[in-house]
Amino acid sequence: MDLCDRNDIQALLARHGFRFAKSLGQNFLIRGDVAEDIAAAGCVSGCGVLEVGPGIGALTVQLARRAEKVVSVELDKRLPPVLAETLAGYDNFSLIEGDVMKLDLAAVAAERFAGLRPVLCANLPYNITTPFLTACVHAGCFEQLTVLIQKEVAQRICARPGTGDYGAFTLLMQYYTQPELLFTVPNTCFMPPPKVTSAVVRCVTRREPPVQVKSEETFWRTVRAGFALRRKTLVNSLQTGWQLPKERLTEIVIACGLSPTVRGEALGLEEYARLADALAEEA
Repeated sequence: MDLCDRNDIQALLARHGFRFAKSLGQNFLIRGDVAEDIAAAGCVSGCGVLEVGPGIGALTVQLARRAEKVVSVELDKRLPPVLAETLAGYDNFSLIEGDVMKLDLAAVAAERFAGLRPVLCANLPYNITTPFLTACVHAGCFEQLTVLIQKEVAQRICARPGTGDYGAFTLLMQYYTQPELLFTVPNTCFMPPPKVTSAVVRCVTRREPPVQVKSEETFWRTVRAGFALRRKTLVNSLQTGWQLPKERLTEIVIACGLSPTVRGEALGLEEYARLADALAEEA
C-alpha cells in the first residue's frame, strides 16, 4: 500500500468508512518526497519522536524508519483502526488516543522516551499551531520541534524586528529556540487541499536563553504590553500592561537608549530585556 497514492488512500479510507472532519482541521499529507524530507529534518540520532495528528500515517511511516521510537497522538477516534493497518509493520510505533492539548508533554516525554533524545515532528492541525507550540517550548522537554504548519505562522516564527510578521509569538519562539524556515509545501500536497500554502520550520531548543533577564514574568509582561497597540508608540502600548504615568514610561524608554516615539515591533530580544529589567525596578 502506498500512503501517498490517491487511489490507495481512497481505498483505505473507504475500507474503514472514513470521511474527513473539517472541524478537526484534517489535511492529510499525500506527497512521499515531502514526508521523507520532513522526517529527515525532524529526526536526530537516537531520538524518540512525538507526532501529533498522524492521519493515515504517511509521515509516521517515514519517522518510524528513522527514529528509535515514534509515539503519535490522535484525537479522531475513527483513525486508530486505520493506523493499526498502515503501521502494522513497525514495532517502534505506538499511539496515544486523545487531545494533545490536555497532555502533560514533559511527563509523556519522560515516560515514553527514557534514554532517548525527545523531539517533536508533525504535520500540525492549523487550529492548534500557536497554543501547541507555546506549550512545547514551555514544557522544555524536546531537543527540537520540526513542524509542517501554515506558511504565515512559519514566517511569524522566523520574523525579524520591524517587519509585519513580527510579534510577541515571534519573541517567544526565538527566546526558547533557534527557528529556521526550511521549505514551503503547496496545497496540492494534501488531501483535501487547504486554502493556504504550508511550510516546514525547525526550531532547535536553546540550552540557554539568548538574553538574560531579572524576571521572566516581567519580561513577558513587557513583551505582551509592547505589542498590545501595534499602531501606537511603545510608550502608549506599555500603558496597557504597566500602571505607570506616561511621563515615567517615557523616561524609562529613553533611559534604555530608545526613542520615545519608537514602536514595540521595532524592538528585538535585547531591547525588550533591557526595558523589562528597568521596569522591574518600578514594580
